[in-house]
Amino acid sequence: MREGDIAPDFELQRQDGGFFRLHEMLKEKNVVLYFYPKDSTSGCTKQACRFRDEYEAFKEYDAEVVGVSSDSLQSHQKFERVYHLPFTLLCDKGGQIRSIYGVPRRLGLLPGRVTYIIDKSRRVRAVYNSMSKPLEHIDTALEVLRNINSEQKQLA
Repeated sequence: MREGDIAPDFELQRQDGGFFRLHEMLKEKNVVLYFYPKDSTSGCTKQACRFRDEYEAFKEYDAEVVGVSSDSLQSHQKFERVYHLPFTLLCDKGGQIRSIYGVPRRLGLLPGRVTYIIDKSRRVRAVYNSMSKPLEHIDTALEVLRNINSEQKQLA
């Protein structure tokens, strides 16, 4: 998946047990879809907490943050509860969606850390891939959303 591609639609279970459908969310909001290795690990916790701390800014840019990992529903529920995460976490058991989006593995073993910024027309506006810089995913996403917001205002 690269910048300019149309984001593949998918359906996955949310941490609250319901189902998330990408096309339904994109009817209303831009989506920051971030794939991360594992709940409650150091880098993933820092990243999730920074998304949490900046969540209001994402809302101002008409965007929803959605985290994806292969962790269980119970693991996501605990991660959300312990760190007070206000956004959706999705269970990608078996890594099917990770594979569809082309998220690479590190050293062939560890699930990668990649963020896709998807606009309401399902177009991937940016892809940020960095395992070692989890906080830069948030900065990049906000910058891209600022640009999308600016473009939309110019068209109005």
